[in-house]
Amino acid sequence: MTATQSGAVEKTTSEGTPALHVEGLWKIFGPKGDKIINTPDAQLSRKDLQAKTGHVVGIRDVGFDVAPGEVFVVMGLSGSGKSTLVRLLTRLIEPTAGTVELYGEDITAMSDSALLDTRRKKVSMVFQHFGLLPHRKVVDNVAFGLEVRGEKKGERRNRAQEMVDLVGLSGYENNYPDQLSGGMQQRVGLARALAANPDVMMFDEPFSALDPLIRRDMQNEVIRLHEEVGKTMVFITHDLAEALKLGDRILIMRDGEIVQIGTPDEVVGAPADEYVRDFTSDVPKSHVLTLKWVMRAPDGDPGDGPVLQSNQIVRDAARIVLDHDGPCRVADGDKLVGVVDDMDILRVVVAEDEG
Repeated sequence: MTATQSGAVEKTTSEGTPALHVEGLWKIFGPKGDKIINTPDAQLSRKDLQAKTGHVVGIRDVGFDVAPGEVFVVMGLSGSGKSTLVRLLTRLIEPTAGTVELYGEDITAMSDSALLDTRRKKVSMVFQHFGLLPHRKVVDNVAFGLEVRGEKKGERRNRAQEMVDLVGLSGYENNYPDQLSGGMQQRVGLARALAANPDVMMFDEPFSALDPLIRRDMQNEVIRLHEEVGKTMVFITHDLAEALKLGDRILIMRDGEIVQIGTPDEVVGAPADEYVRDFTSDVPKSHVLTLKWVMRAPDGDPGDGPVLQSNQIVRDAARIVLDHDGPCRVADGDKLVGVVDDMDILRVVVAEDEG
């Protein structure tokens, strides 16, 4: 996937249809937002556009693809446009311009009835505020979306119980929400989202109100659930550590625009600008960078040291490298691509200490 400054993307071929395809997406708040696009005013900063026209840019010409089964994290500071973006993806907010496709179906062109059906059956959302029904037991909260879809009581109760068990709430299915901790309530929200068996799950800062320890547990829960069910996930957060922990790729936003899209090691190892560099300056790089960022070309005979993969995290490879007397070989699959030794590893660790 290639994102350009204009927000266009290189669309996946039909053999590899993306889970989400977003192209040329705009949201300008104001009565004549659509008249601003394709005019010189569209290039004004947020502040200048508001001062001149009274309109506010929420999202400016954004485009990206999300692959099936990917955890795609959108992050940025408050006001960057990330929550507006996730709402545009399901037309909870109507876009001013652009297209959003879900497995090839154009969300932006759907009728109201088709859009409602898509929201019920193909997309689930998990918000910071759990939205649980206080008068319903856990299992009935989890089954609520299936009830709205008209599924039979026995079938939806069985499905709901499966999801309760999946998120680790076995034994609490007959409790009411106010009898649960914040973390347990969020697990109910996860179970409810999973119960519909959606194609895509969207998370809008779901853990930001939780205590740090509970938040860490919930992050681990998302990782575990993704490994078990393999759902495509779009995750919104303002927390870089959370983004690095969860994301297969990360989209960083500022003022409604894309600053960078990349894997965690790309964002940390090759920040697009000073904004991203400042964002990642305190990240323990050995926890994120892979060996491809620290390896070097073999100088003559690469030796017969252990073979490590180039996508292995530096921290995870450190013990093997430090325990071996001499360079270790680095491969990309079966192809030798470099070597790494003690000094290559220590250079990253020392840089962290100095930072």
